[in-house]
Amino acid sequence: MKNAVQAIMPEKLFSRERVAEGTLVRAGGVTIGGREIVVMAGPCAVEDREQLLGAAQAVKNAGAAVLRGGAFKPRTSPYSFQGLGEEGLKMLAEVRDITGLPVITEVMDPRQVVLVADYADILQIGTRNMQNYTLLREVAGAGKPVLLKRGQSATIEEWLLAAEYILAAGNSQVILCERGIRGFDPILRNTLDLASVAVVKQMTHLPVIVDPSHAVGKWHYVPAMARAAVAAGADGLLIEVHPCPERALCDGQQSLTPEHFALLMGQLQHVARAVGRTLSL
Repeated sequence: MKNAVQAIMPEKLFSRERVAEGTLVRAGGVTIGGREIVVMAGPCAVEDREQLLGAAQAVKNAGAAVLRGGAFKPRTSPYSFQGLGEEGLKMLAEVRDITGLPVITEVMDPRQVVLVADYADILQIGTRNMQNYTLLREVAGAGKPVLLKRGQSATIEEWLLAAEYILAAGNSQVILCERGIRGFDPILRNTLDLASVAVVKQMTHLPVIVDPSHAVGKWHYVPAMARAAVAAGADGLLIEVHPCPERALCDGQQSLTPEHFALLMGQLQHVARAVGRTLSL
């Protein structure tokens, strides 16, 4: 017999027992969570039309299936570039029309959800907002897939319970994103917890992707971590690519050039094949 606590707590919606075969998340003709590994790539922040279009065309030519780009940027310093806001969203929508790539971009505030959902195909919840429960409930009702990044200091259970807020509010189209957790070694920006990919894939039916760019913070290490993520079982990758990283207004030090990204995509095809999967090209 269930005890009193178990009786009032329903079985978790994220549980693998709920959907044994795994959930497929669909956005703009792209399916995440199937046999194909989906790569989402583009600049950290939308800076201008030329930069965004150049990055989008480059990542599409290399095989990326989704365009990433931030219109609203949460920054540690209030004096850093905060994004172009709605102007950036309009650029993302225009570039989507030109390239055919669906768009993922971050929403930071419950008051922004309707606006961002008008332009984006996937709504991203950043690491700082993983436990912003008001925002989680609001994005659940937007009718769009949601990518939920793991908090910098969040346990796996806390991450999954944050996803439960979205699922419980009626949106089953949730993608989990491991992006590194806070460590003690200053050499890297964060510690990329690739073990969490294997653990979460066993615990939940939701697709799991990895953001190696924000995890390591230096572009030299991004390709190795991207390859390792695919080998660990990730369903996709979120990678920063900028036409001219040295002039980027945000996170240029962790962004790949189009040339380096194209090289990485070729390497990822081999890794995907080795683990019985394919790369969505």
